[in-house]
Amino acid sequence: MSGSSTYADWIAVDWGTTHLRVWAIGADGSIRAEASSAKGMGGLTRDGFEPALLDLVEDWLGGGKTPVLACGMVGAKQGWDEAPYIPIPAKPAELVPMRATAPRDPRLSFSIVPGLKQANPTDVMRGEETQIAGFLALEPGFDGILCLPGTHTKWVHLSAGEVVSFQTCMTGEMFDLLSHQSVLRHSVAGEVLDGETFSEAVSDTLSRPERLAQRLFAIRADATLNGTGSAVARARLSGALIGAELASTRPYWLGQQVVVAGAPALADLYARALAGQGVAVRVLDAAPLTLAGLARIRAAQKEPTHT
Repeated sequence: MSGSSTYADWIAVDWGTTHLRVWAIGADGSIRAEASSAKGMGGLTRDGFEPALLDLVEDWLGGGKTPVLACGMVGAKQGWDEAPYIPIPAKPAELVPMRATAPRDPRLSFSIVPGLKQANPTDVMRGEETQIAGFLALEPGFDGILCLPGTHTKWVHLSAGEVVSFQTCMTGEMFDLLSHQSVLRHSVAGEVLDGETFSEAVSDTLSRPERLAQRLFAIRADATLNGTGSAVARARLSGALIGAELASTRPYWLGQQVVVAGAPALADLYARALAGQGVAVRVLDAAPLTLAGLARIRAAQKEPTHT
C-alpha cells in the first residue's frame, strides 16, 4: 500500500470475485493513494468484507465518516450487501448507489453501485456499468457499440448516454475451462498464440458456427497425430470461441462504430478478429475506466437537482 497516513475525501472501490482494489481520492479529485489485495468476493463470508476493506484503507480514514463508493461483485447476492439491478435503458453515470448495511466502524459510509438488467433477452451486468460510465465520461457523445472483453464479455449498444441494449458471452470462461480442465489442456499449454492461425480460426467458425464442437476436438486430434505446437493449438481454441461469439453478436458489430475496451492483449485479439471482418475498431485499455466511472457516479450524486 502507498500513501500511509493519507486522509481521503472519499474512497473508490472495485471489488470483484478474485480481487479488491481501492483508491484514496482527494478533495481536488486526485488519486492520493491506492492499494489492492486478493480478498475478492469469492473468498469472503459476509462478515469478512469490512475487515478486508479496513486492511487496505485504515490509514486513509479521518475522525469523521469517509464516504466509500464501491462497484462489482461486492453488490452480488453473495457479497457484502445485495445491490439491485436497474432496468435498461439507463444512464450509467446517473445510477443512484444504495447504502449498504451500516458498517461496524463508524468512520465508514459505504455505498454500492447497482448493476443493470435487460428483460428481453434476459441479461445482467454488475461492475461493467461502472466501466461504461467511465467510458462515457471520456466520450459523452459516443453512439455505437462498446465491447468489454473478459471472463463474460459484454457487447453494449450506447446512444445519448444510455445503455440501450447489451449481450453477454461466456467466451472467456469457456476458454479458461477448456484450456485447463478439458482434454485440450494437453495441447494448448503456454501463453504464446499464433496470430495467423487465430485469424483463420475466427473466419472458419464465423462461416460455420454449427461445427464448433467438432472443431474443438480437432485441435486435440491434430496435436496427437501431427504434433501441432501449443501456439497453433491455443490460437485455434481462442479463434474458434471468439469466432462463435462474433457469429452470435453480428447485429452488434456489423456496420456499427465499435470500441473494444479491455486488457491490452485480449482487446487486441478482439480487434484482430473484427478487423478480419472489415470492421474498423478502436482499442482502449479498460484499466482506467472503472475509477473514472466511480468518480463520475459520485460527482452525479453531489450535483444539485433541478425541478
